[in-house]
Amino acid sequence: MEEEVSKSQPTDTSQAANGEGIKEGIIGILRTIYDPEIPVDIYELGLVYDVDVNASGVAEVKMTLTSPMCPVAESLPPEVEAKIAKVPGVTKATVEVVWDPPWTMEMMSEAAKLQLGML
Repeated sequence: MEEEVSKSQPTDTSQAANGEGIKEGIIGILRTIYDPEIPVDIYELGLVYDVDVNASGVAEVKMTLTSPMCPVAESLPPEVEAKIAKVPGVTKATVEVVWDPPWTMEMMSEAAKLQLGML
């Protein structure tokens, strides 16, 4: 059983560390993208549900919007994808908009709530 577990873990730790570095770079970029109706970046708003980077540098981001009727539903995901694609180490970027779970204000970080005067 131990042997099976060790096979599933990365053998090249520098490769795993590089993936984490790329992920940090992506999160840094996400913190520069703002919802035009709310003066808080999309990461702190809790719109980003998952950031995954594989060993080949393929980045996949799952995100949502504040509502299905969001006025930037057509423009924001492509903007996010284009900016992620420019992160060093990213070979391909994809953004998937998901609606489950639906976004609520409770998903915002404390920093976002503070900035919006909710704390």
